[in-house]
Amino acid sequence: MKIDRELFRKFEKIVGEKYISDTEVARVCHAYDATKQRAMPDVVIRPYSAQEVSQILQLANERCIPVYPMGAASGMTGGAVPVHGGISLNMNRMNRIIEIDEANMISIVEPGVIVADFQNDVEKLGLFYPPDPASNEFSTMGGSVAECSGGLRGVKYGVTKDYVIALEVVLPTGEIISTGSKTLKSVTGYDLTKLFIGSEGTLGIFTKIVVKLIPLPEKIETMLALFKSIKNATDTVSSIIASKIIPRALEFIDEECIKAVGLYKDSSIVEGTKALLLIEVDGSPETVRRDALRIMNIFEDNKAFGVRKAETEEEVDDLWSVRRSISPALYAISKGKVSQDICVPRSNLTRMLNKISEIGKKYRVKIVNFGHAGDGNIHINILIDPSLPDEMWRAEAAVGDIFKETVNLGGTLSGEHGIGNTKSKYLSIEVKPRELKLMKDIKTLLDPNGILNPGKIFYNTA
Repeated sequence: MKIDRELFRKFEKIVGEKYISDTEVARVCHAYDATKQRAMPDVVIRPYSAQEVSQILQLANERCIPVYPMGAASGMTGGAVPVHGGISLNMNRMNRIIEIDEANMISIVEPGVIVADFQNDVEKLGLFYPPDPASNEFSTMGGSVAECSGGLRGVKYGVTKDYVIALEVVLPTGEIISTGSKTLKSVTGYDLTKLFIGSEGTLGIFTKIVVKLIPLPEKIETMLALFKSIKNATDTVSSIIASKIIPRALEFIDEECIKAVGLYKDSSIVEGTKALLLIEVDGSPETVRRDALRIMNIFEDNKAFGVRKAETEEEVDDLWSVRRSISPALYAISKGKVSQDICVPRSNLTRMLNKISEIGKKYRVKIVNFGHAGDGNIHINILIDPSLPDEMWRAEAAVGDIFKETVNLGGTLSGEHGIGNTKSKYLSIEVKPRELKLMKDIKTLLDPNGILNPGKIFYNTA
């Protein structure tokens, strides 16, 4: 059903004239996410409270109007794109850090809080919120929970679901529920909190998020090592983990990424480098000193060259600049790219990278890889010219083969980006029919009219 003026006025009465718009400018600004897809909503609404969200969803549910929650639109799988029009529900006015409870090391936030702002505020108190998506300077806590974001520190500290302990959620019918508990232990009934985390805005809209915090590490050490083969780099990853060292970050960058960065900016990376590892360890000064020394020895054992250890904050920034420059560098050398993230067991990292290389040659596409080697999470980027249909077809065919090989090696189609609509047609490669039906049944139970983020996760669903 379309939103006529009478219905528009009802929504306007809920949020106020200032916070609803159907102008072309507002609609265009809410028509996309980081996938660069574009689909126009009919109206943009910006609620301020759980009660306003509840009233909006109740009215939308009665009229069967699609609702697409949006935070920073930084998602990589089309999660916020309003593919069937309807309402783009911008949650960024709900941006309060309600409480930081130092005694119990928990915090309550609203979904529009920027991740980096929250991290900075808790760190001033000597506390730490580890989930650290690359987009943390602008991505929101609500979006991070919806996608179960991971990030650079996942190898040691886990991902968003490991820190969210309770939620306030508005269901598609408008009902407001609370899940979980402020306690660190709770086994009272089913774990509904975990059900909603990573549900990509298809089951409910978060209006309060309760997260646990941990003490801020005392010291961090940053190191970089260059390798003349991918195998030497991945063997180094295995050796570090086997030595019982769990780094704070363990990042892998392949030769094509390194070349792209070299064309994009001044770089000190030596020509002929086939792979690069960027590693951080944290903890007490004594532990960090010991672990850094052991890692430097492992570098040597695995034929690393060009090893550097940062001694100042400026040197830390310099080492990380290569990793931070990858995405803009790829756009600088290519008209477009198809981006995917997969995750395989660490022991299969070398095999997976070799398979990706073979698939790139098979379909005559350039594939560049980087990612979180410590937890086997690879970010795959197929460089393309979107104006060439044949090139697009070959890239999509390569993606299908990559996903099949990923599952064959015991991996998963997404480590942290989710399914959205860019991966929905591949979901059955990993999820068996019985489990897929169960997921759809849960969706139908909570969202009987299918209004909340339709067209996402499940292929060809309105």
